[in-house]
Amino acid sequence: MVTIKDVAREARMSVATVSRVLNDSGPVSEDTRQLIREVAGRMRYVPHSGARSLITSKTDTLGVLLPDLYGEFFSEVIRGMDDTAQKNGFHLLISRAYADRHGIETAMKSMRGRVDGVVAMSPDLDSDSLLNLPSTIPVVLLCSVARGNELDSLTIQNCLVSLGHKRIAIIKGSARNYDAAERLRGYRMALREAGIAPEPILEREGDFTEAGGYHAAQELLAMSPRPTAIFAANDSMAIGALSALRESGARVPEEMAVAGFDDIPLARYMDPPLSSVHVPICELGARAVELLLHGITHKNDHPRRRERVSTELVIRRSTGGQPAERPPPRTLNGEKVSV
Repeated sequence: MVTIKDVAREARMSVATVSRVLNDSGPVSEDTRQLIREVAGRMRYVPHSGARSLITSKTDTLGVLLPDLYGEFFSEVIRGMDDTAQKNGFHLLISRAYADRHGIETAMKSMRGRVDGVVAMSPDLDSDSLLNLPSTIPVVLLCSVARGNELDSLTIQNCLVSLGHKRIAIIKGSARNYDAAERLRGYRMALREAGIAPEPILEREGDFTEAGGYHAAQELLAMSPRPTAIFAANDSMAIGALSALRESGARVPEEMAVAGFDDIPLARYMDPPLSSVHVPICELGARAVELLLHGITHKNDHPRRRERVSTELVIRRSTGGQPAERPPPRTLNGEKVSV
């Protein structure tokens, strides 16, 4: 393997001068810069990222900690993160951590020295979980609230208004999940504002998966009287619920309306198209990285920000409405997706 010393010897320059050129870290004449780059290219020199990070204290890598990597929601979040990171000269190191403190702390420990900052989406992230990271490493909490430490955070507006039904069930999200708790709170608030007393029997357990929504809908179908509407705390569970209703012969929305949350791209292509609360998922990931880059630029010595992304209810035929007039979400480069 060609080393920086080999390049310096071939170019008849000092190692320090070669280092300044290859790392853009100091004043060097243009002739010297061109010569060193020509020699390095001819010798096919590749900088050792580990050694470079020791010298510059930068890895040009951002850590991303997510509770899952499956499904359109997470793929869209990652797409927004990766696009923004690469535009700013960074790459992502992505890890899945189960929603318990041990898994989170293990993932955080593995990222130490390998990233310049971390975006973490976990309800269990607190000051104890950050002990393995230097205090200079910025952390942005995504869809969870800061506890114990002052951290930048980005959350989703979760509270909703009901769609006019009187007997509305909810398929809840995962236990101890911030978004799940907020959406349950929004569901209960909307019922009370409509003069409807929440019924615990209509609050069914879910886990943010299609299978969870399918089984919860089966339980709701077995009730007498049945609910007239189902609100699922994410679109994956709503899609599972639609499958269960279709298998049972229940007509949607005539016998039971269904709405989800997130407005993933697949929602508009369901049969019937799924009403959902639109979250700009790709932009959510992009904004999380922008907050993290702000912390990196200021060496984590900056006033902490707490931002909330607005949501919008999109009515489609699964709740009796006509197909939404609004266009699909814009991509990050501003181009529209046709339907």
